[in-house]
Amino acid sequence: MDIFEFAAMVEETPIRSRVIEYGTAPAQGYIKGDLTAVCLTDVLDDGLSLAYSFYDPAETRRSLGTYAILDHVEIAREAGLPYVYLGYWVPGSPKMGYKANFSALEIYKGGRWQDIGEPDSHKAETHPLSVDPIAEQVAKLSLPDTMPTRS
Repeated sequence: MDIFEFAAMVEETPIRSRVIEYGTAPAQGYIKGDLTAVCLTDVLDDGLSLAYSFYDPAETRRSLGTYAILDHVEIAREAGLPYVYLGYWVPGSPKMGYKANFSALEIYKGGRWQDIGEPDSHKAETHPLSVDPIAEQVAKLSLPDTMPTRS
């Protein structure tokens, strides 16, 4: 993702997005602790969507992705929202494998939501890197040469 795609995802959208930060407890003499993880979260009518998240790679052992999901479940529950969408899950990706550990997990595949079933059974053609970046997809759109005339 380049800066333009990031801006389109965060700033140029009608969706209400929030940045949720996670960090360590403040050390003595400091107001804030160290930032360890961030989630760009979309607030939808029926739930929260973890659109993009990242964490300090030195903190892998702390399972920050799992923590963020559990925290978002609690935030959704407090807001009366029935769903938490975990964002992209890439079959076979070690960085995203933790998402498949949650019960009641569904994926959107074949035009419908379905139970994930056995995570290892999903093919790699759904990998986001197997398609062109958004900017290239949009650039390939063919539009009519002229606008229709109004009567």
